Amino acid sequence: MAAINGVGFCSFSDNLSKKKLIKRRGNGSVDGDGRRCVIKEEEGGGDVMRFKMSDFKVLDRVSIGLGGRADEVVFEAIVKDSNSPLNNIKVVLRKLISTQAKRRGMRAIEVLKKLVRRKLMYHSYSMQVYGYISSPTSGRGSFTLVHGYHGSFSLRHWLQQSDWLPVLEATLALDEESVRRVGDDTVGGPAVSRQLRITRILMRDLLIGVNYLHSHGLAHTELRLENVHISPVDRHIKVGILGNAADFYEDGPNSSTLDNNMDRRQMMIAFDMRCLGFMMAKMVLRELMDPLIFMKFKSFLMKGNDPSCLREFLLQILCSNSPSGNVGLQILDRNWGAGWNLLSLLLATKPSKRISCLDALRHPFLCGPRWRVAPSMDIIRWGLGSTAVRITEEYIYKQPQRNRLSYFIELMEMLNAHSRPKNWLELLPGKWRLLYCTGRQIGLTLRQPTARVLIGDVYLTINRASKLNTSLSFTSDIGFTVMNGRDWPHDKTGITGKLEVNSLFWLTSGRRLYLKEEKTSEKLSFGQPDNQDSLAQKLSAKKWRKLVPYKEFPSSLPVAKLVSGDIEVTMRLGDNLNHNDVTPSSIVQEIRVQVPPEMFDLSRLVCGTYVDSRLLVLRGVNGSALLFTRSMC
Repeated sequence: MAAINGVGFCSFSDNLSKKKLIKRRGNGSVDGDGRRCVIKEEEGGGDVMRFKMSDFKVLDRVSIGLGGRADEVVFEAIVKDSNSPLNNIKVVLRKLISTQAKRRGMRAIEVLKKLVRRKLMYHSYSMQVYGYISSPTSGRGSFTLVHGYHGSFSLRHWLQQSDWLPVLEATLALDEESVRRVGDDTVGGPAVSRQLRITRILMRDLLIGVNYLHSHGLAHTELRLENVHISPVDRHIKVGILGNAADFYEDGPNSSTLDNNMDRRQMMIAFDMRCLGFMMAKMVLRELMDPLIFMKFKSFLMKGNDPSCLREFLLQILCSNSPSGNVGLQILDRNWGAGWNLLSLLLATKPSKRISCLDALRHPFLCGPRWRVAPSMDIIRWGLGSTAVRITEEYIYKQPQRNRLSYFIELMEMLNAHSRPKNWLELLPGKWRLLYCTGRQIGLTLRQPTARVLIGDVYLTINRASKLNTSLSFTSDIGFTVMNGRDWPHDKTGITGKLEVNSLFWLTSGRRLYLKEEKTSEKLSFGQPDNQDSLAQKLSAKKWRKLVPYKEFPSSLPVAKLVSGDIEVTMRLGDNLNHNDVTPSSIVQEIRVQVPPEMFDLSRLVCGTYVDSRLLVLRGVNGSALLFTRSMC
C-alpha cells in the first residue's frame, strides 16, 4: 500500500501475480486472505475493491453496447457475495489482456481516487469503477476491471435505432421537471422540437461530466459515442471508463514550468471539446453516422477550412434538393443559427479559439426559450448573418422581405468587427458565392429576349497577389445555360457556358458617409431612397436599441475602399450556337440584364462594408449591396 498525496492507495505493477499486498492500518485495509482490498478516502469516501472470480455469477450473454477493444474481453456478471455492498448488482467484467490494456485498467483505478472526493458528481456523470480481479496464471498476471453496468446500449447504438427518439424519451422519462433543465416547458411536439430537446439534455449532461473532469485536472481524451452510456436509473450520461484520462500537469500543479503546463492544459481541453463537437454533430445530423459522409465532414476540417462555413459545405452533401426538409439542418438553423455557432466554436481550427464547457453550457443553443441568456456581440453578428442567409434561400416576391433583408445588411455593416484594411487582407482571399443584391434585376418571366439565358451560380474569387502589398485580383465567374427552343419554361437543357471578368484591385482605408437630408436634418439617409426613413425608425425601436452599440447614429462608418484597375472580360461556350438569332453579343447583353452590374463590371465595386470568416458585403457605386457567402466547392 502506497500513500499518494496523503491518501492511501494500492500500487500495482504489470506482473500482479508477483506483487503482494501488505496489510496497513489507517486509510486502507486488506482482508486476511488478501482477497479484497478496500481503500477509503478521507474526503468524501470511496471504495476500490479487489475481487475474485468466485464472487460473481457470469451471465451467458453480453450487451451489444459494451463491445471492447481487441485486447479486451467483456463479460456481464452479478455479484453473489452476500458480504459485499454490491450483492445482487449487475456489473461488467472487462478482462484486459495486453500490457497496454492493463495499464489502462490501473489508470482507471488511479483516476477514481481523484474523482471520488465529490462522490455525487462522480456517481452521476462517470461510469463507476468498483475494483479489479487479479489472479496469477502461468508466467503472467491477468487483470480484470470491474465497473458499473449502465444499460445495454452506448449512445451510438441508441442513435442507430429506427425508433430511437420515442424510446430514448421513454428511457429518460421526460416530464415537466426534467425538460425544465433545458428551459423547455413542453413535452412532445414536432420531431424537430423533440430532437432539439433531447440534444440539449444529452449535451448538457456531457458538458457537466467533462467539466467535472477538467476541474479535477484531467482530460478524458477518448470522448466518442461508443464510450458514452445513458443510465436508465438516474437518467444521466456516463462519460465512460477513464482508462486513458491524462493529467494536465506532467510534473504536478506546483511545477516551475507553469507556461508549459498551461499550454498542455489548453491543448488537452481543446482536444476534448473537439471530440464533443463531433459527438454533437452526429447527434443532430444523423447522416454523419454513415462513415463515408463523416469522412467527408472530417476531411473538410482537416484541410484547415473554417468550421463557421460548415453549413455551406453540408448543404451540398446532406440535402441539396430540399434544405428545409432535413431535421438536423432545421435544428441548427433555429434561434438565428445558434447551433451552427456552437458547432463552429467546438470545432474551431485553433485550440485557443475553442469554447470551454462552462461557456458552452451558457450558449443560447443549449439554453431553452425560458432561460434568459445575454448574447455576446459575436452571437448577435452571427445571428444577423444567419438570418440574412436564410431569407435569401427563399423566393423573395414581396417588398417587405426585400426591406427586411436590407435592414439586416445595414445592421451587419454597423456591427462590422473587421473594418481595418489589414483585417480584410486576411479574410478576403477565397471563393465567394453571390447570394443577394439589393439592386433590381430582371428575369425571364415577363420577357421574350433573343437569347434565353438561365443564370447559374455567380462566384467572386479573390486572390492576394503578394503579401508585400495590398493588391488583390478579383475574378467574377458567371455560369449560365443558353436554352434552346420555345419550351424553355419546362425544358432547361441547352448550351452551358461561363463568363469571366478579371480585374486588379488595391485596398485602402475609407469611410462610408451617411449624409443628412436638408429638410429633415434629424434623420439620416442610408443610401437607398426608399429605406432612408424606415431604417432609422427600425433602429430606434426598442427591439434594436440594445443591439446597436451607438447612442447616436453615426454620420459615417469605416470601410475598406476598393480601387479597380483594368478589366478583362472573356466568355466560353460548351458547344457551337445552332440558332441564327442567338449571337455571343446577345448572350452577353442578356447576362448584363440579369446579373448585378457590379459582377459584370467590377470597377463598380467601390468599398467593402462587412467581412467575417463566412460572409462578405460589398457596395457598388450606385449604393446597392451585394451579399456573399464563402464557398467550399
